[in-house]
Amino acid sequence: MHRFLVALLAALDAAVSAIVGWAAVLAPLTLMWVFAFGGLADWAALWPATVRIWQLGNLVPLALHLDEQFIVEAGLPEEAGSFALSLAPLAFAVLIAVFAARSGRRALRSGRWLTGVAAGTVTTAIAAAIANLTAGNPVAAAEPWQAILFPTLVYAVPMLLGAVTGAWSEGDDGIVDRVHDMADRLPAGWREFPALMVRGGGMAFAGVVAFAALAIATAVPLRGGSVIALYEAAQVDLTGAILLTLAQFAYLPTMIGWAVAWIAGPGFALGAGTGVTPAGTQLGVLPSVPMLGLLPEHGSPLLLLSVLAPVVAGAIAGWGVRIAFRAEARAEGSDHEPFVPRAVLAAGIAAIAGAAAALAALLTRGALGPGRLAETGPEPGAVALAVGLEVLVGAAILLLAPRAYEQRLGRFVRGDDEQDDVATEGDANDEDETSTTVRA
Repeated sequence: MHRFLVALLAALDAAVSAIVGWAAVLAPLTLMWVFAFGGLADWAALWPATVRIWQLGNLVPLALHLDEQFIVEAGLPEEAGSFALSLAPLAFAVLIAVFAARSGRRALRSGRWLTGVAAGTVTTAIAAAIANLTAGNPVAAAEPWQAILFPTLVYAVPMLLGAVTGAWSEGDDGIVDRVHDMADRLPAGWREFPALMVRGGGMAFAGVVAFAALAIATAVPLRGGSVIALYEAAQVDLTGAILLTLAQFAYLPTMIGWAVAWIAGPGFALGAGTGVTPAGTQLGVLPSVPMLGLLPEHGSPLLLLSVLAPVVAGAIAGWGVRIAFRAEARAEGSDHEPFVPRAVLAAGIAAIAGAAAALAALLTRGALGPGRLAETGPEPGAVALAVGLEVLVGAAILLLAPRAYEQRLGRFVRGDDEQDDVATEGDANDEDETSTTVRA
C-alpha cells in the first residue's frame, strides 16, 4: 500500500479515537445540563469540562481551584479550595489503548507500520493540543506539556506495541524480522526464548488481573448493602444516579488495579496513613462514593489465602510455556528439555509479570482530593516484588518439575485429574481382562 494512504488511514484512526473519547464525555454531561440544571447552566462550560475529564482519563494531572463562595456554601475547609486530582478513570485509557493496538496491526498489514505509527502519533498530539487550547477553565487547569504529551503516549505506545508484536509473529520484511533472525541463530533450547518469556509473562499477569476482577465481582453481592446505603446517602435523583454509576464504571479498571495489589498482599492506600490489605483494613473518613462500599471492613487470616491467586496464575503460565517449549524441542528432533533455559524462563516470566503489576500500580496511583487524599493507590515497588515472587513460585513448580510430576500437575491445573485417574483405572482393568483371556 502507498505510504501516503497508510499515513492517511492511521491519522483517521487517531482522529476517530479522539473524537469518540470527547463524545463519550460530552454526551452524559449534556444530559446532566438538560435534566439536572434545566438548561440554565452555561452551555459554553460543557466543552472545557469535557476536555478536562478526557485529559484526566488520559493520565493528565489536573489542578483544581474552587471558588471561595462555593467553599463557604458547601461548608468545606479552606484547604479544599485548591488541590490536585490525578487518579485517572482508566476506562478511557484502556479503550484508547485497545483501539490504538488494532490500528497498529492494520498499519502492519499495510506493509508500512512505521509510517502508520508516526502518523497516528502526530495526529493524536495535534488533537490533544487543539483540545487544550480551546478548553480554558478557571476551575480545573492542566500543564500544557502534560496535556499534549500524556494523551499522545497513551495512544502511541499501544499502537507501537500492536505493530511490533504483530511483526514478530507475522513478519515485516524490516527491522523486526532482522531481530527475529538473530534470535533464530541462538543455540537449540533458546531460539523461541524471547517469545515464550513474553507469552508466559503476559499469561501470568492476565491471570492475576482475572483473579482481581473475580474478587471485585465476589464483593458485589457480599458488600451490596453498603453500596446501596452510599447511593441513598448521596441523595441524587435518577439522572444523578445514572451519571454517578457511569463515572464509577470509568474507574472500574482503576479498582481492578487496586484489587491486584490487594490479592498480591501489599494492598493499597485511600489516604495518608491508611491501608487496605488481606491482613487488615485501616481507613479514615472517605468520600461518599458508592463503589468504595465494596472495600472490606477488616482483614482475616482466611483472606490471606488470596496470595495463592498469583501463584496459580504463575503455574498456569509455566504449564503453557513448558508445553510450547517441549513442542519446539521435539520439532528440532530432540526430546531433551535443558534445565537452565527452563529456569531462566521461570525467572523471566516472573520479571515480566512483576513489571506489568508495577505499571498497573503506577497507573492506578494518584491524588483523589485535598489533604490526606493526596496519597491514594498501591505502592508500585511493593506490588511488583510481591507479584513477581508469587508468580515465580507457581511458574517454577511447573517449569522445573520432573516430567512425570509436571504431567500430573498439568492435569490438576486443567481440572481433569480425577477423570484421568478413572481412565487409567479403566485401562488397567482392560489390560487385566486381556491378559486373563490370553492365559486362558
